[in-house]
Amino acid sequence: MGLDLLTLAFERPAIDWHAIAPELVLLTAGCLITLVDIVFLEKARPYTAALAGIGLLATAVPLLTLAVEGTDRVMFDGAYVVDEFSLVMKALFLLAGYVVVLLSTNYVAEGDYWENEYYGLLLASLMGMVMMASARDLVSIFVALELLSIPAYLLVAWRKRDLHSTEAGLKYYLMGVFASAVMLYGMSLLYGVAGSTMLSDIGASLAAMGTSPAVVTMGIVFVVAGFAFKVSAAPFHTWAPDVYEGAPTPVTAFLSVASKAAGFVALLVFVFVGFYARSEVWEPLFWILAALSMTVGNLVALRQTNVVRLMAYSGIAQTGFMIAPLAVAGHGVVNGDQALSAVVTYLVIYAAMNLGAFTVVIALARRSGSAEISSFNGAFQFAPGLTVAMSIFLFSLAGIPPLGGWFAKFEVFRVLATAGEPWGYALAVIGAVNSVVALYYYASLARRMWADDPVDGDLGPVPVTPSLVSALTLCGVVTLAFGVAPQMVARFTDVSLLALGG
Repeated sequence: MGLDLLTLAFERPAIDWHAIAPELVLLTAGCLITLVDIVFLEKARPYTAALAGIGLLATAVPLLTLAVEGTDRVMFDGAYVVDEFSLVMKALFLLAGYVVVLLSTNYVAEGDYWENEYYGLLLASLMGMVMMASARDLVSIFVALELLSIPAYLLVAWRKRDLHSTEAGLKYYLMGVFASAVMLYGMSLLYGVAGSTMLSDIGASLAAMGTSPAVVTMGIVFVVAGFAFKVSAAPFHTWAPDVYEGAPTPVTAFLSVASKAAGFVALLVFVFVGFYARSEVWEPLFWILAALSMTVGNLVALRQTNVVRLMAYSGIAQTGFMIAPLAVAGHGVVNGDQALSAVVTYLVIYAAMNLGAFTVVIALARRSGSAEISSFNGAFQFAPGLTVAMSIFLFSLAGIPPLGGWFAKFEVFRVLATAGEPWGYALAVIGAVNSVVALYYYASLARRMWADDPVDGDLGPVPVTPSLVSALTLCGVVTLAFGVAPQMVARFTDVSLLALGG
């Protein structure tokens, strides 16, 4: 009897190796880069970017086989789930990571720091994001969050001899730790109420309550506030402009897309699985966050003189549009389905157009050594291809048809309008006004690039590496595909509450 109990206590849980194959392949790629670094030191520098890219492409193979099979897989008593939603988000993380590797290929090689460690940290952060997409309990979500955040703190401060980069890394670290503490306190309150770390159990416990007690309200508010920092939603956005400007530009692109998407993944899982029944608490929170983010982000962006800071405030405003569907997502399962699909669709399109814009910024800023808006004046005269590409991404961010951004905003407005809720209509009006404001500064930057004269008078061509061309092509194809044939490609991002167990 004693032996049987001992055997049961140490029995290994059932593991679906196919389900966790993407994580294992990505882990293997990261370990291989570390091993190559240890063995070959500086001699390995020309090959680490290629190894990282190949590792990400190899990770996509098991994702495709899982998607073709189409079977939901549940492990560790429901703490780790591989379903339609998680596969879509993992694919987004891998594609965004691959584009960032392309952006980093020459940028990092020009620095005076270890290239191998850079890609190792990048893959480690992506590992946390991939895990986040499948995490369905408090412990696994928090572990995944820290795994993606800690390497990001180091990547922001990667330019070791640049005081701005060091300051940005320190600010990001301190604010990130504070946000994690707030979030963890909120998680502990929810755990105390439900007596379980499983989000499904927490959701069932909250649904059984007639009204929301103060401890539940505080727990939800703290969790939402913690993730609002991660996605740079106002008023928790103050870190973003300084961090974006101080970090290496590829890292800025990585934070603005992949890290933001990971925060949204966790937020969506919490909302639709953990506390969906308490919509009277979280819907007003998301309404305020959406309205503030859109308004503050766009108004402050009008006064920026640096392209990276302008993109930072643009990202804050875009976060407001992504949050907006959640403000009415609690009005029935149909609205919840539409809101979830709208947010996922927006994340995918935003990733393509934002990464594309940062690709152009990297190419043009290398020529002038500055990211000031004035250095982009007259870009059409010396970089016509990059100017056309930048115009596509800027007007897509503004939501101008037939570029992908219009469909992303259309989905948001459709969810707000079909909810039949006055607050939904009010938020749609705020979004429409902010879309006009955003168009002004996007169009203003495009006008400078097309119509103004270059500041330095130098009309020499801008060298564009094959890796940057590949990144531009990939981002441009996705941006145009969602704009020209939205219904054809949107089916890949059309996920439902059933995928989350909602």
